[in-house]
Amino acid sequence: MATNRPERVGEQIRLELSELISREVHDPGVGFVTLTTVKVSPDLQLARAYYTTMGDEKARRETSKALGRATPFLRRQLGQRLRLRRVPELQFFYDESIARHDRIEQILQDLKAEEASRAGNADSPLVASEASHANGAGPGAPASERAGGFGGAKPPDKNDDSSDTKD
Repeated sequence: MATNRPERVGEQIRLELSELISREVHDPGVGFVTLTTVKVSPDLQLARAYYTTMGDEKARRETSKALGRATPFLRRQLGQRLRLRRVPELQFFYDESIARHDRIEQILQDLKAEEASRAGNADSPLVASEASHANGAGPGAPASERAGGFGGAKPPDKNDDSSDTKD
């Protein structure tokens, strides 16, 4: 149960910080900021807040500076709102995981589009042979597997009534 306390405190800090940043911080450098997570050390002395923001690299740097300027105010406000013996020291970090996720998603979409364009060009023998090798069906594989089949006996059809006896 003691291991869950930093997580609970971190979630409460995230909620309070989100409200404070959106309503109380009037620094124009703080743009549209979303706090993704707050990780609190086991001794509750340090809170690392991870955020994302809209905009380019320059806007991200400006937001980082503005959050640095607002840190003492935010810590003081957290002390008034939370019932903690000692308010954790705040550190803000840009959350790179969202950008990485977007990059991976873009790569997967590009691969899917490339695969679709190759499937559209399946008329050419070079593309067909590449597709058969990609499926694991090499030149020595049975013709049914190279053609995309499974090479075995035909599976029973769901609509096939040959196994049922009708009177």
